[in-house]
Amino acid sequence: EFKLVYGMLYSLKSFVSRISPATSDSFQSYQTNNYKLSMYETPSGCKFVINTSVEWSSQAINEILHALYKEVYVEFAVKNPLLSLQDSIDSELFKSKIETFINTRIREM
Repeated sequence: EFKLVYGMLYSLKSFVSRISPATSDSFQSYQTNNYKLSMYETPSGCKFVINTSVEWSSQAINEILHALYKEVYVEFAVKNPLLSLQDSIDSELFKSKIETFINTRIREM
């Protein structure tokens, strides 16, 4: 499933970059009748992707993904000298922090 989502995002980003003006932002989200897929990409190219219901605003989702990057990824992955950022992150602490973060933010919505 991961490879399919990555391939779809890669294709959508490529398509959007070809048809949009050079000064515009890259692909950020798409929506169907059932869900919204949103992506936040850091300047270093790290991508955070989330599926939500269509009722969630794009601004709220972008704020959540940026906060996830800043409060969880940077604090528990980037600053962890035992993790290699080129590999997948298999840390149970990191996974639990993501779950806690997402569950807390969902209750706030």
